[in-house]
Amino acid sequence: MSPTPAGGPALFIGTDTDYVALVRPALDPADPGVRQAAEQAGVTPEELAGPGDTWAVLFEHDGEGDGVELPGVRDAEPADFAERLRAELVAADGPFTVDGGAALRLDARPAGPDGYAFTAHVTPPDDAGTPVTVETGPLPATALLTDLDAFLGSLA
Repeated sequence: MSPTPAGGPALFIGTDTDYVALVRPALDPADPGVRQAAEQAGVTPEELAGPGDTWAVLFEHDGEGDGVELPGVRDAEPADFAERLRAELVAADGPFTVDGGAALRLDARPAGPDGYAFTAHVTPPDDAGTPVTVETGPLPATALLTDLDAFLGSLA
């Protein structure tokens, strides 16, 4: 449905140009770009890559994108968000909302016979006064359910 970063669990909701993503990036110390950045920073590639345990919300809308780190978020919280989104997609026959905590809320509305359009509300933890809203086009529910299952499987 959308681009997937290298390494780490990732759930993308949207298209290549308008999306919100819940990710836990993992850098590969063997990657040439990581090695070069580590050398420039004067640290080992392993130090630069770190443990890969920080969750983030990435977003893009009309070519403008950014992301916010979610310090202190454990795997159970994104898993719970994905499970609740999955349950709503399976049971819903109308609009619904899945609250992902202080940083992310997802409003869904039916769009076509087997699809939903989403409005993602992203509130950076360090700048609650500047929320970002991302509208996605219609997405097939079956494809999103497959993505949710893969995401939950990557956390197991």
